[in-house]
Amino acid sequence: MPIHPRESDPADPAPEDAARPPRGDLPRSGPPSGPEPDTGEEPGPDAAGGPAPSEDEHTAELKELEDRWRRALADLDNLRKRHARELERERTSERSRTAAAFLPVLDNLELALTHAGSDPGAIVEGVRAVRDQAVNVLELLGYPRHAETGVAFDPARHEVVGVVQDPDAPPGTVVEVLRPGYGDGERQLRPAAVTVAKRE
Repeated sequence: MPIHPRESDPADPAPEDAARPPRGDLPRSGPPSGPEPDTGEEPGPDAAGGPAPSEDEHTAELKELEDRWRRALADLDNLRKRHARELERERTSERSRTAAAFLPVLDNLELALTHAGSDPGAIVEGVRAVRDQAVNVLELLGYPRHAETGVAFDPARHEVVGVVQDPDAPPGTVVEVLRPGYGDGERQLRPAAVTVAKRE
């Protein structure tokens, strides 16, 4: 009986297909399409756009700020000391000008005392002249004299030391000045001590 070659079954794999691996097992040559696995490591300094500042840089910046703060304190202290020196110098200068303004008054008083025994009437005139000179000095310094009578009582300029009944004076007016006042407003040295006419 002759032997015929076996006819191939369509279900059987061809000889080439038998040597070829299945399509599902073919290795992929490209990069994986899914997300990268999380390894649990923190991103490096380059991931934030540059290296993180080191501890030495922080220390240098802190020292610079401290130096600037100390320089500012030193400048403020020098300014305070300079202002105190200028204020004291100005006070000393003002005292000197005031004392110098009164030197002629003292000179005239000494001159009046020198001639006290020669003419008593001249002494009175000399003392009155010295008084007027002293009043003028105070006015030049910004403290005018107030010794007016017949004016209305002003509590800002007058200090009442007595109340009298005077038919010739309107009520509430100054009848007599017992002690003159000097200065006005905030530059007042003292108020005038006066007596005031009584109101009926």
